[in-house]
Amino acid sequence: MEHLPLFVSTEWLAERLDDSDLRIVDATTYLQPGADGVKVWSGEETYKENHIPSAVYADLLHDFSDPDSDLGFTKPSRERFLEKIENLGIGDDNTYTVIYDQGYAVVGSDVIASDWASRFAWQLLYEGYDHIAILDGGLAKWKEEGRPLSSGIETYPNSEFSGERRSDLFVGKEEVEKAVHDDDVLLVNSLSEQEFNNGHIPSSCNIPFINHSDQESKALHSDEQLKEAFEKAGALDPGKKVITYCGGGIAATWNALLLKKLGHKNVVVYDGSMAEWTSDPNAEIEKK
Repeated sequence: MEHLPLFVSTEWLAERLDDSDLRIVDATTYLQPGADGVKVWSGEETYKENHIPSAVYADLLHDFSDPDSDLGFTKPSRERFLEKIENLGIGDDNTYTVIYDQGYAVVGSDVIASDWASRFAWQLLYEGYDHIAILDGGLAKWKEEGRPLSSGIETYPNSEFSGERRSDLFVGKEEVEKAVHDDDVLLVNSLSEQEFNNGHIPSSCNIPFINHSDQESKALHSDEQLKEAFEKAGALDPGKKVITYCGGGIAATWNALLLKKLGHKNVVVYDGSMAEWTSDPNAEIEKK
C-alpha cells in the first residue's frame, strides 16, 4: 500500500471508494453547550440519513467510552474496545481506515472544524492501530462537492484486532499535576480563548483547535500556517513533551494529531481534561 498520510483529501478518498482494503468510519457525535449544561447525543440517526458510501458508524458516546465513568468520554477498557472495533470490521483484515465526522461545528456565529474524528483516530493509535487517516473537511466538504452519499446502515465483516495498546498516548491527572511545575513539559489548552480565560490548568498555554481550519473551504490550513500557530506557543520544541487537554478529551486530540502531523514525537492527551480537573475542589485553576 502507498504511504498513508495522516489527513487525506476528499479527492483522495473518492478515488479509493472501491478498495476492498479500505474501511471508512463515520464518528459523528453532537455536543451543544447551553444555559442548562452541555447536551451530547449520538450521530447515528444523521449517519443513517446520509453518509459516505460503505462507511460504518462508530458511536463514541455509547460504544467507545467507559460506561462507568462520570466524565463522559473517558476511553473504554481494552476488552470493550476490542469487542466494538472488531464488530465494526476494523483490524488485521483490512489495510487502512479513513475516519470522518460532520466536518464542522457551530460555536457562536463561527463554523469551525469538528474533532470527533480525531478522538476516534487517537483511540485507534492508543490501541495499536497505525493505518488511520482523517478526512480533511469531513462530511461537510464531501457534500459541498456533490460527491456520492448512501443511507441506511452498512457493515463490514468482523475482523480480529491484535494491535498492542500504547499506554503512553494518554495521561491522567497525577502526571498533569507534575507537569504544572516541569519546564520540560508544555500543557496546551485546546479550547477557545474565551474558555481558556474563564479557567485553565496553571502554566498552560492556549492553542484553540478552532483556529486550524478555513471556515469557507472547511479544510485544514497549510502546514506553514499550522506551524506558525504552534511555534508561537513553543509547542514544536523537540525538547519538550506536550500534553494537550480541553473540556473532555475531544478537542485535545485535534491538536495532538496536528502536532503529530507536523513531526512532534512526544505528544500525549489528558483524557479527563477540565472535566476531571474541575471536579477536584483542591485543584488550582488560573483565570485571565
